[in-house]
Amino acid sequence: MRLFLIIGLFIGLLLAEQQHLLPIGVFIYYAIMSLLTFICYALDKRAAQQDRWRIRESRLHWLSLLGGWPGAMLAQQQLRHQSSKRSFRLMLWLMVLINLGLLFAILSPQGQALISFN
Repeated sequence: MRLFLIIGLFIGLLLAEQQHLLPIGVFIYYAIMSLLTFICYALDKRAAQQDRWRIRESRLHWLSLLGGWPGAMLAQQQLRHQSSKRSFRLMLWLMVLINLGLLFAILSPQGQALISFN
């Protein structure tokens, strides 16, 4: 389901760009934030394994909220990091819902009226 959601996001962003609802920069932004978030999860996992300084959970959640949630979900699945902690998983899903809610609000007719420069 996670992979389906991630693929759906990026296909949706490309379709929104083709329909001139969003600039291609939004697609690029999500891709970069996802990569950055995945890297942060990987660094945090390595630090946990080596009993070193860790990235704060709140920072990982902020990265997810700011568009890096696809990378966070992939990291949880691929790296098996932060995937067993129920409170962390619930917070990640909350960040996903908030992020997607804001994205859909921007894509709504009212949101388009707010961001149009015509």
